[in-house]
Amino acid sequence: MQEVVQESSHNHELINRISPIVENLFKGNSLYEVKLNQLEMSQMLVELFGQFSREKMREIKDDDLIDRIDSILILEAVSGTLNDLTPEQIKMYDEAVKRK
Repeated sequence: MQEVVQESSHNHELINRISPIVENLFKGNSLYEVKLNQLEMSQMLVELFGQFSREKMREIKDDDLIDRIDSILILEAVSGTLNDLTPEQIKMYDEAVKRK
């Protein structure tokens, strides 16, 4: 029972720390607003960072956490970009990659 309470407390702490960062990053990046769901990303990040112990999370400075979250959001936003291309655009992309 105590483990459940501690885990819930840890998740609450993560939500309070991560959600404002995600909100600010979304406000400053229209790509995020178009490609991502802010609530889903916050939940995913809470789960992801929830793998770290409370002590490890507290050791991560705010600027470092912001950079980490921004990097993850960038990856999430552009990961589906190729799916949005037309067949002609994919062919052009493939040809450009072959030349390199």
